Amino acid sequence: MARLPRPYEAFRGGHPEIWKAYDKLGALSHDAGPLGKKDRELVKLAMAMGARLEGAVHSHARRALEEGAKPQEIYHVVLLGITTLGFPSTVTAMTWVNDVLGTNRGRRGKTRNR
Repeated sequence: MARLPRPYEAFRGGHPEIWKAYDKLGALSHDAGPLGKKDRELVKLAMAMGARLEGAVHSHARRALEEGAKPQEIYHVVLLGITTLGFPSTVTAMTWVNDVLGTNRGRRGKTRNR
């Protein structure tokens, strides 16, 4: 399992019983349906985009990659946000995904690696 961000680690250390219950809820919700790990991470990426949660977008883009998602699949999820979330929110989410994928798309129509 990947290391959690420091604020999460601090919460877990300071409130272990609450964290344990939260972690169990997360595990139960992941196992409650037929979606595979990759698809669940792509869905959670989309939800994080809609809620405009930068850290969660980073986390679920990274986790989707770990579960076998291709960068093109992650970018497709972001592009699907245009008509639902709006252009500015989609562009914002794209920059957050680019943080994870290590690309800077959109500079004069070219893609370059960081």
